Amino acid sequence: MNEFRLYIVGKNKENEKAVRDIKNFLEKKLKGQYSLEVLDMLENPPQALEDNIIITPTILRISPPPSTRVVGDMKAKEVIFKLLLD
Repeated sequence: MNEFRLYIVGKNKENEKAVRDIKNFLEKKLKGQYSLEVLDMLENPPQALEDNIIITPTILRISPPPSTRVVGDMKAKEVIFKLLLD
C-alpha cells in the first residue's frame, strides 16, 4: 500500500485544488492502492513537528520506502508525481 501525507495551512481554494489534483492523480496511477492523509498544520502541529514540516504545501510518501517529500508549489504536477512514485 502506498501511503502519503499532505500538509497544508488553512482552508482555501488553492489548498482545495491541490488536494483534489493529488487525489485524482493518485487514483489514476494507483487505482485505490494508496492512502492520503491531509493534515492542516494549524490543527495538528505535533504531527507536523514530528515530520519536520516547516513549509507548506508539503507532500510525503511514507511508504513504500524510501520516504520522499516534495515541498512548495504543486503546480508542476507531472514532475511532483514522478518524484513521489519513482
